[in-house]
Amino acid sequence: MSVLSHLEALLFVVGADGIGLEELAFAVGLETADCYAALQELNQTYAKNPDAALTILEVGQHFVLTTKKDFAPLLKDFARSPVAAKLSQAALETLSIIAYKQPITRSEVDELRGVQSSGAVQTLTARQLIAEVGRVDGPGRAILYGTTDYFMDYFGLKDLSELPDVQQMEEDLAEDEAPLDLFYDRFKKEDEEEWKDYKK
Repeated sequence: MSVLSHLEALLFVVGADGIGLEELAFAVGLETADCYAALQELNQTYAKNPDAALTILEVGQHFVLTTKKDFAPLLKDFARSPVAAKLSQAALETLSIIAYKQPITRSEVDELRGVQSSGAVQTLTARQLIAEVGRVDGPGRAILYGTTDYFMDYFGLKDLSELPDVQQMEEDLAEDEAPLDLFYDRFKKEDEEEWKDYKK
């Protein structure tokens, strides 16, 4: 495997948070200047290939793997489609953690869930249910996520104090009852309505 493939894999795994040049260089065993040159080479490979949908953006001091702007209309249409409307269990778990623990970083969400959550975070951001609300002070300047006004309106909440009681949710979970009823029921109802309209 080449250095370029290693860089691509790391950029994919870190997701929307991106990764700093020094951290990336250390991970692949390169000097920062050589790592930067390799990133530029990888990006040029994407740019020259009309069949490649990816590009690398330098946002602040971080590098983020994302889609080319030419694909924005396609992705917006997909985000509005019934196929994309349903949230996975991973996304629902991530949403509930962010709702109760905000502001919180993706790595903290990963730690609480015990699995990687970048895909769920990207989905929730695309659905405008969560958004960046700040950055952690310190190395890496990790993104802090929180729920949006749209989240509040969507679930009919006036403020976060109206979220179900955590202790009660833990008791429900211990009794094998669904701890994500607030989120699950809302999205299930929406999915059923959208599929009815879609099939007409």
